[in-house]
Parts: sequence; C-alpha cells; structure tokens
Amino acid sequence: MAKTTKRCPWAGDDPLMIAYHDDEWGVPVHDDRMLFEFLVLEGAQAGLSWATVLKKRENYRAAFRGFDPAIVARFTVRDAKKLLGNEGIIRNRLKIESAITNARLVLGLQKEFGSFDAYLWRFVCGRPIRHQCRRLAELPATTPEADALSKDLKKRGFKFVGPTICYAFMQATGMANDHLAACFRFSRVR
Repeated sequence: MAKTTKRCPWAGDDPLMIAYHDDEWGVPVHDDRMLFEFLVLEGAQAGLSWATVLKKRENYRAAFRGFDPAIVARFTVRDAKKLLGNEGIIRNRLKIESAITNARLVLGLQKEFGSFDAYLWRFVCGRPIRHQCRRLAELPATTPEADALSKDLKKRGFKFVGPTICYAFMQATGMANDHLAACFRFSRVR
C-alpha cells in the first residue's frame, strides 16, 4: 500500500489547489510583484473561495500586466471599464478599482521603505509567524500583526485590506506558516 502524503485538508483533491498548497502557500515571498499579486488576489477573493480565484489567476496575470505595480498604477478609468468586461477575472468594480488604487499606493511604499517587501515584513520583524496547530479550527482568522498591517494599510488609503484579508495574505506569502503540524509542508517551509 502506498504511503499517502499528509496535507492541510483545505487543499482537497483539486490538482490546482494541491499544487498551490505544495509549492506556494506559506513560502516566504520577497518579490514586490508577487507580493502585489497576492494583495490583489486576496482582495479579489473576499466573499469567494480561493479555488475560484486560483482558477482565474492566469487571466489576472494577463489583465494586470504581470502585476507590475508601476504599470497597474497608470491604468485609467477606461482600463478599469475594460477590466469590468473581462470574463476571465472577477468583475467587481470596487475590487478592480482597489487594485489600481493599491498599485499607486504600493509605489509610495516602495519610495518610503525601499521596497514593498521591506514595508510588509517589518510587521513580523522579518520572520514568519509559526503556529503549530493540529486542526484547521485552531488557526486564527487574524492576528495582532495582521490587525496592525490592516490598520496601517487602511490609514494609507489601501482598499480591501481588512484584518482577515491581511492575515490570508500573510499566510499566502509566508509571513505566517500555518500549515498544520502534521502536514508535510510544515517543517519544509522556512
């Protein structure tokens, strides 16, 4: 009998979700484009499932020009209207407009802190939060660090950055390692 790999149960049996779980989720990200990508995708996910967003990810990458914040920051009202007609992404006006606004604000953070990465990782003192939960029900929906990040982002004008979205963002980008203790990725993610 073949040994089965223990994963966090949220990965389910969808190959796309399994690949995301096994290769990306919880791995520390320090690339500004990828960090901006996750900020947009986590905001787009609000009220929806992550699987829905993941299935549209490649369309998002094309629509948002590789998630280069400098390019997205130059999007116009006309670009936003065009995105609203793009069936490959989540067509929510507020979410699309927030991505454009947030891109402009990321550029400001890059100037102020040297990089979006430097700004973000200071909320966890440069080291991932590591919970050692055994069940999904034990994982927090937010943490004091996510609350602080959310509060600061909102103060700066960012949209779709509530504490729960910020914590999901932190989990996705490795600022928190929330793989369950029995998951094979828990000890591998650093």
